[in-house]
Formats: sequence, structure tokens, C-alpha cells
Amino acid sequence: MTPSVMLLIALCIALDVIGQIAFKLGLDRLPDHVGGFRLSYFWRQIAGAPLLWCGVSCYAVLFVAWLEVLSLAPLSLVFPAISLSYCGVVLGGRLVLGETVSRRRWLGTLVVTAGVMLVCATGA
Repeated sequence: MTPSVMLLIALCIALDVIGQIAFKLGLDRLPDHVGGFRLSYFWRQIAGAPLLWCGVSCYAVLFVAWLEVLSLAPLSLVFPAISLSYCGVVLGGRLVLGETVSRRRWLGTLVVTAGVMLVCATGA
């Protein structure tokens, strides 16, 4: 994998993690409404939630960056690498959102990381 592809993959991972955290923070900050769930009211809330739009923007840029990655490297190599975003989301959930992460989840995160390293090392 070339340095430019690795940099683009890192950008994709960062955008995915930031987007997921922005979605979670944005939804958590939406005010509750009286009378139960009403879809039209929900969409009005979403339209005025800047963190949700931040998440959407991250995903729009991610889409373009991912297309560039796919044009430069084999899918069987880059798709496992992008799965590191799962690890980033677990870490971001802990650091930014204050979520409790069990030892089993940390172990799973380490296994995913090790698997990605193995795939990327053999795909060079």
C-alpha cells in the first residue's frame, strides 16, 4: 500500500469515527417531545441539529475519499483496513461519550486491530 492510500484510509477512518460520534451526540441532544413519537416533528428536530449535519458532512466527504481509495487499491486490502473505524468508535465512545467499555469489548477491539494488521501486512 502506498503512503497516499494509507493517508486516505486514515482520513476515511477519522471521518467515520467523527461522523458516528457526531450522530450520537446530536441525537442525544435532541429534546424529548410530549405525546410520543411523531415522524414529522422528529424530522424538524433533525433539520435544526448542527451535530447531525456535521455527521452527514463527514459521511459526504468520506464517500468521496472512499471512492478515491477504491480507485487506487484492491478492495480485499482496503476494506479490512477501514474496519479500524470500529476500533476508533469504541475508543471515541469511551473518551468522548464517557461510555463504559467492558474488558471483553476491548479484547474484541484488539482482535479486530490485529486482524487488520495481519491482512495489511500480507497484502503489500
